[in-house]
Amino acid sequence: MTLQEKMLAVIADMNDQAAEREEVVEAIAIALLTRKNLFILGDPGQAKSFVINQFRLRITGARQYERLLTKQADEDQLFGRVDLASLIPGGVPQSVLEQDAQYRQLRTHLEQALERFRQQDGGQGAQDDLQSACERLAVYAKALGQLHGGAPSVNTAGKIPESDIVMLDEIFKCNDGTLNSLLTAFNERKYTNEGCTYPIPTISFFAASNEIPNFNDPQEKILAALYDRLDLKVVTANIAERKNRLAMLKKKQNGGRGHIRAAVTLEELQSMQQEVAAIPVPDAINELADDILCALRENGIRVSDRKYLNYAPVAQAKAWLSGHAEVSSEDLLALKNYLWDEPGDREGVEAVLRRMCVNPMQDKVDNILAMALESQEEFEAAYSDPENSSDGRRPLIKLRGELLRLYEMQQQLAASAQSPAETAQTDKLLADLEQISRKAHETAGYTYTTLAQQAALNENWGSAA
Repeated sequence: MTLQEKMLAVIADMNDQAAEREEVVEAIAIALLTRKNLFILGDPGQAKSFVINQFRLRITGARQYERLLTKQADEDQLFGRVDLASLIPGGVPQSVLEQDAQYRQLRTHLEQALERFRQQDGGQGAQDDLQSACERLAVYAKALGQLHGGAPSVNTAGKIPESDIVMLDEIFKCNDGTLNSLLTAFNERKYTNEGCTYPIPTISFFAASNEIPNFNDPQEKILAALYDRLDLKVVTANIAERKNRLAMLKKKQNGGRGHIRAAVTLEELQSMQQEVAAIPVPDAINELADDILCALRENGIRVSDRKYLNYAPVAQAKAWLSGHAEVSSEDLLALKNYLWDEPGDREGVEAVLRRMCVNPMQDKVDNILAMALESQEEFEAAYSDPENSSDGRRPLIKLRGELLRLYEMQQQLAASAQSPAETAQTDKLLADLEQISRKAHETAGYTYTTLAQQAALNENWGSAA
């Protein structure tokens, strides 16, 4: 199986485990493929944590960290506590001992000597070996203490700094101070302790909650930055279809829920990430993404420049999962879980994406035609105005100028057409523009010339001037 086929097998296995959670499952996959963070919002009992945890189990070899956050959770529980041994003069931090190969070897020798002592019931030879092993280990540990003692050390074993995938359940029930400690980890994959900053290997942070902060509240507004670092966001609902509810009920009663049928290794996931990052993003797609940004902002949906400038990995992951050689317009539909912050904006974001991505050429054609029809209405209103009865040329000249501008836009669209269907759409647009121009010339009593001829005359006139 290819890497893509392996990930698709995991996705299919997950979709079999949880009904009507296809959107969540794909978002988890995209998060892991792009090293982004994911937040799932939904009422209790909607399998938010179940889906995340089941997917995490299918990444073999990945070090995992999971915690249900409460008001009492502190930073030490997430990132590790100060090793008390490091504060004692001559003491050796546990992390130093665990990483020192010579110390581990001497400790093994001591354990073996102790076992021989027990087996020989304290014989003189076993006693001498045990004493020698103790002395060698003590001398070496003392030397390590001289080298490494005196500086506070944090024991991070089993905590976020040593985890590849992190799950934080009920994230916004935690206290503000602890959540703020996560900001650098979410954003830069680093944490700071005792004045020193360390990198962390976490691929993705996953979080779930049945609520989001009220950012209009001054006390909760401080959490806006953390919420913004949860790149992908998905909202869950109860299972809608009766047949799906009954299927999940039967699976649970038969003990079939949670059985792993497909998995990928951590190394395979890292190779997948490299393949995703290599998917090309054509200039036309970047231009379409910018059009989407403008359309969302015009509709009152806030999208930051930071989020817009980092959209590509999400689209690349979707293209990779879909087997596309490069990002296509339809791959941008995956941004429906990336471009919104307020849950109320979800439908607006998805509507804009579907309108502009399912048939992007038609959307552009419609926009140009709408501008042409608006100019036509202005011409007809101006021409019928009694004040313009003595000079009907002025409304016509204005209309011709606007139609020539739209004609240039139509020509650019025609040049960018990538299929016979798109070519047909741009040809139809040209015919509509010509029809508007022809009707206006007839109304004003002037000889009609095609837009191509008018454009050529203008170009020749400009060259002569």
